[in-house]
Formats: sequence, C-alpha cells, structure tokens
Amino acid sequence: MKTVKWLPSILLLLAPMTSGAVEGVTANEIRLGMVNARSGPAAGLGNSFFAGADAYFRQVNAAGGINGRKVVLVTGDDGYEPAKTVKETLRLIEKERIFALIGYVGTPTSTAAVPLVHELRVPLIGVFSGAMTLRRPAVREVINIRASYNDETRALMDRFAAVEKAERVGVFFQDDSFGMAVLNGVKKAIEGKKMKIVSVGSFQRNTTDILKGLETVTRGNPDVIVMAGPYAPVAAFIKEVRRRGIGARLATVSFVGTEQLLETVGVSGEGVMVSQVVPLPHDMDYPVVRECARVISESPGTKKPDFISLEGCVTAKAMKMALERTGKDLTRTGLINAFESMKEADLGGIPLDFSAGDHQGSDAVFLTEIKAGKVVEISGASGKRR
Repeated sequence: MKTVKWLPSILLLLAPMTSGAVEGVTANEIRLGMVNARSGPAAGLGNSFFAGADAYFRQVNAAGGINGRKVVLVTGDDGYEPAKTVKETLRLIEKERIFALIGYVGTPTSTAAVPLVHELRVPLIGVFSGAMTLRRPAVREVINIRASYNDETRALMDRFAAVEKAERVGVFFQDDSFGMAVLNGVKKAIEGKKMKIVSVGSFQRNTTDILKGLETVTRGNPDVIVMAGPYAPVAAFIKEVRRRGIGARLATVSFVGTEQLLETVGVSGEGVMVSQVVPLPHDMDYPVVRECARVISESPGTKKPDFISLEGCVTAKAMKMALERTGKDLTRTGLINAFESMKEADLGGIPLDFSAGDHQGSDAVFLTEIKAGKVVEISGASGKRR
C-alpha cells in the first residue's frame, strides 16, 4: 500500500493513541466515524446512507447496545471531494478518537482515505462503492459489505446480451476512479459476448455539464448506454437523450441513488435500468428488509426506506454482527478478524462470506427498472453472483 508523503508527521501526532486503552472504546460507548457527502450535488447519497445506519444503531442502543456499550456515530461532511475526505478522516481519528470508520460514500473519496486507515490500522467498514480498487488486493483494514461494480455490470450486460440481443455498447462516466471502475467493469463483462464498446463519453465530478460527453458517446450509435454517476448528472443526461430522440437503452449502477434519480428525472426516466446491491426496500420476503423498514420508519426525521438508506441499515447490521462476534474486549484487530471469520453468515436473507483474502461479504445483485414513475424488479434478473 502506497503511503502518502504527509503520513509520517501525522503518525508522530497520533503515536500516543497506539498504547494503553483501545481508542474509541469505553465501558459504555463504541465511537464510530462516518465521512461522506452531507452537502453538495451528491448530498442525497450521504444523507440517505447516514439515515439508514443511524436508525439501526438507535435501535441497537435502545435495546441495550452491543455487549453493554452504546454506539456513538460521529460524522463528517466531505461534499464528495477527496481532499475533504482525508481532512475529515484525520479529524475523526485524531480529535474524535473513533474506534472504526463506517459508511463512506464514493470511490474517489474512499480511495483517498485508504492509505491513511491502512497506516493507522483503523478499520473502514461498508464503503458505498463497488470499485475493485477497494477489493483487489484486499486491504486488511477495508471491509466491503456490498457487491462490486464488476458484479453489477456483469448482471446488466448478461441481461442486455441474452434478452435484448444488444451488441453496441456506449459508456457515459464520471471522469475519475469511480467512472473508470464502471467502465472497466463493462469491459470485463462483455468478454466472450457478441458485444463491443463503440463509444465513451465523460463528465466532471460534482457538475451536470454532460453535453460534450453526450455528443461523444452517442456518436457511436450504441444499442445500450451504461451511465456511471450520481443522480444529478445522470438525470441531466437522460433528459437530454430523451429530448434528442436517441433510442439507446439506458442503464446505470446502484451508486446513482435510485430514488433521488426518480425524483430528479421525472417522466424521462421511463425504461431506465438500474442494478442494485440490496433488495427492493418494500420486498418483505427478506427479513433484513422487514427489520430495516421498521427501524427506519420509526427513527425521528426519516422518510420511508429507499435503496441507499436500506444499504446503510444493512451495513450497520453487519457491523453489529462483527462487533458482537469480537466480544467484550474490543480491539481493531479483533474486529477485522471477526469479519474474516464470517462464513455464510445470515444478514437476514442476504449471506455474508469473508476470508483473509476476500473482504467483500455479499455479491448479490438485483436488476430493477423505472416504470410509470416507480422502481420495479425485473423478473428473473436478481440473485447471487460472483
């Protein structure tokens, strides 16, 4: 793991933290830190993830906590900008003395924090990103709960190839590590298929300036366009595609923020396919969905569950399971060992399976589509994939 140039001085500042009592753990509390977008164009993602995780931890605390300790969730706002992620992560570790980190949102932001958490041996659990750079090779301190973008793009391309007989693929992506992760996932997913990438276009993070990228990606006359971005630029892209009468099938991955996209795109969203890494928030066949729907609806100030708040709740539940497995004498190393010891652990209808070399617990992907202003599951297009 590459160490950034300012880490040695930081390590000197934080050296006293490595001895004595376990940081972030007292007789009564476990302090967890969450840095993500709470403001700016991607705020809907960070706020929804926090709402789901916070609701679950509130329930845990009301029931007596974890081995007698209450969970305290300390937050930081990075506005979906990597430099702010690093700054806020340092603040939570150095000043707030958190035990572990949870629920970061985004590939570029989370990736920026990885050298820091690796050097300081602070666990980072449940990143809202499917990037393979956070998975291969496994970083000991980074635990992923959700499926990867490779899993999601494979599910999408399998569907387009088998059912819709698509052959010409375009990719419209955010010009950073997130967009490249999805682009690479698409490239891998079409291997061995009668499909090829005919055009790509991009846009800059935290903008909705999509016209240049749209011109480039549509120039190849693709049958399918896979979009990689949060809801605001993706909605702008979809609206312009519809306005121009471009007939390509449109699809995107879970990071988009499905409900936020639905609210933003309006009627133009009809027929857009979205891959998900959790079940539909109203699919009560899953015990974890029933549980999370209840705790989210009962939590002060929250709305009904959406895909992201559900994922936040699911991630918090996975953290609780690992903390309980670690035992009363919590250590950061013990927490990582607890995750690595989970083999086909039941999260409530979603299995989690980790090992020392594989820090991704779930590989379940569910395909959905926007129809008549609602998000519906595509029949026969969900399940566990690796």
